[in-house]
Amino acid sequence: MNVVYATSYVATRVTLAAVPSATLAFLRLALGALILVPLTWRGAPGALSAADRRRIAWMGVLGFAAAFALAHWGLARSTATNAALLIVVEPAAVILLSPLVLGERLTRREGAGAAAAVAGAVLVVADGVPALTGTVAPHWRGDLLLVLSGLAYASYSLLGRSVLDRHAAALVTARSVLWGLVGLAPLAGAEWLRGERPVWTGAAVAGTLYLAVVITALGYLAWNWALRHVAAPRAALFLCVQPVGGALLGAGLLGEPLGPLTLAGGAALVAGLAIAFGGRAR
Repeated sequence: MNVVYATSYVATRVTLAAVPSATLAFLRLALGALILVPLTWRGAPGALSAADRRRIAWMGVLGFAAAFALAHWGLARSTATNAALLIVVEPAAVILLSPLVLGERLTRREGAGAAAAVAGAVLVVADGVPALTGTVAPHWRGDLLLVLSGLAYASYSLLGRSVLDRHAAALVTARSVLWGLVGLAPLAGAEWLRGERPVWTGAAVAGTLYLAVVITALGYLAWNWALRHVAAPRAALFLCVQPVGGALLGAGLLGEPLGPLTLAGGAALVAGLAIAFGGRAR
């Protein structure tokens, strides 16, 4: 599934050329909900407790609304390559925060790997600062938004683990998507009021549908299923595929340059996850 996720950065970058950021995020969730919500009526297990409802609400607001909006704002100001590399902020945050939030044990190896990934993220962001590298088109602000998006995505996994131990992935995903729509509606509405409207080219329609159906609906169902069967930090290992594949697609299809700090940072990001999970993966 992460091979498919790797294509989302180029698809999003291309679609954002015709569809405003928050509007695209809202449409992704709205169309995804058309697939996800009906699945919850197929005999969902016991009633949700008040605590689980609150967790699912936060999963939607942080893991969908905030994460999508920040990712799209960041991509509009950065590159698909950097977005793919900086997704590693998500598993690094899961690794570092899972002992606090989930009570899962953090080994020295995992801590060292997460630290390397964080250092790699710093290098990627630094490569977009003109004062440091002479970059013609600075994109460090977009990179910082992408880092914040990674932290928001991490909250989805951290908040969702205990809920998914008790309830079906389809139920949790669909309800969190609905809360994400609640969070995104004001942002999309603000774009509309400012006169920022979509231009529905063929590429924009195809990109929006691909992001909604394949990446959002089917992708989150697969990720939630994985979280039910493995520890959250170990599940994050499979995200290693995304930065490599996404960066190669960004450079190959969009012609995005790879600066020396970006290459070094990307290597540190991927190596950090490999270090963190090398022992567990065997």
